[in-house]
Amino acid sequence: MRNAEEPVPGIDDAAVRALHDEVIDWRFKGMPAEAFGRTVGEFLAGRPRLSDAGFVGPLLVLDRPAMEHNLRTMADWCSRHGIRLAPHGKTTMAPRLFQHQLAHGAWGITAATASQLRVYRAFGVRRILLANQLVDPAGLAWLAGELDRDPDFEFCCLVDSVRGAHLMAEALARAGASRQVDVLVELGAAGGRTGVRDLAGAREVADAVATSPMLRLVGVAGYEGAVVHDVTEHDLSTVDSYLSGTRELVVDLARAGYFAGLDQVIVTSGGSAYFDQVAEALAGPWPGDLPVVPVLRSGAYVVHDDGFYRVRSPFGRQHRLAGDEPPFRPAMRLWAQVISRPEPGLALVTMGRRDASFDQDLPEPQVVRGSDGAVRELHSCRVTELADQHAFLAVPDSEVPRIGDWVGFGLSHPCTVFDKWPLIPVVDGDTVVDLVRTFF
Repeated sequence: MRNAEEPVPGIDDAAVRALHDEVIDWRFKGMPAEAFGRTVGEFLAGRPRLSDAGFVGPLLVLDRPAMEHNLRTMADWCSRHGIRLAPHGKTTMAPRLFQHQLAHGAWGITAATASQLRVYRAFGVRRILLANQLVDPAGLAWLAGELDRDPDFEFCCLVDSVRGAHLMAEALARAGASRQVDVLVELGAAGGRTGVRDLAGAREVADAVATSPMLRLVGVAGYEGAVVHDVTEHDLSTVDSYLSGTRELVVDLARAGYFAGLDQVIVTSGGSAYFDQVAEALAGPWPGDLPVVPVLRSGAYVVHDDGFYRVRSPFGRQHRLAGDEPPFRPAMRLWAQVISRPEPGLALVTMGRRDASFDQDLPEPQVVRGSDGAVRELHSCRVTELADQHAFLAVPDSEVPRIGDWVGFGLSHPCTVFDKWPLIPVVDGDTVVDLVRTFF
């Protein structure tokens, strides 16, 4: 995806390269026993092949050409639409993939928790947007120390209550923080998740921030994905209304003088399902030449999926886009072996809830590899149920797949896949070209 020798701004390249010095052993499921005791770099130097290097199933793999395509596609799209990208790192928690995202022009990386923040900083991520309110005194004390230690570290987080602002300020003061923490007023919606519910509430929070020497108000944040969950015309209209409210809040706070003196006002929203509407709402002209920096937080695009985002991504809904946008490509595949055919029409496969996502859609059987090594497409099989370590596969054809065959599954919702795999092979065809380390 990029030359390992090329420096990438915004992350500690040496720390990422050092991941290749980690020794492979029993901690990493699916890895070949022959690789135990060797470093990741030593193992990759032998150009192992997925089919004959001794990997054991189940095994999640990532497709490098598909990821390269997705990285280029998203970078080009954001550039054309005038919006910055701070992909949500919780999707993969993989510093190696953060590095690729930053190499393709990402503005920063988004986090959700203090523990994720610490992972990012361990790898020198320079600009972090915490898409949450941080009121934990221990987390704030650590943050204060990190900001004081590194003057190049840029950080902002959300705030949605007066009490939250006071708790943040008190904890930072006790920690002896010398730098202000930048915050964004978060806009929510009735019945939704976090965030102020109206302009009056936002003004109260802005006042609390403005009177604190420990905090600085630098913009507005929201998340349209917490408001709706589907792509009906009603859902898409609701998203537009919510984003219109975001603009209204930004303009209201600006006219009240809360952003006076700022070189930039950060306005951020956007998951992976409605980012076209986010760009349309936030990247357009702003009144009074307000210096808005629109930031999108989509994270799933790097690997896409074969379910939730395949249906909901704007690139899967061509009627929502002007022009001929190239679609994302699914880059995840989980290989598992058929171990039982106990009755007609049923196959049991060595893959379950411990290995695959199942919170949005069940895995999708796509291909089968038989004893001859040939890979054939599957058209009629489907997963009906997942146990902890087994998948129940409905098989109309009594011959395929057979016991011993390997089935390749497409997966839905990558955010609940990566946390199950601490070391993931990246393949180009049958060749393993990288091993991606995750930190959950």
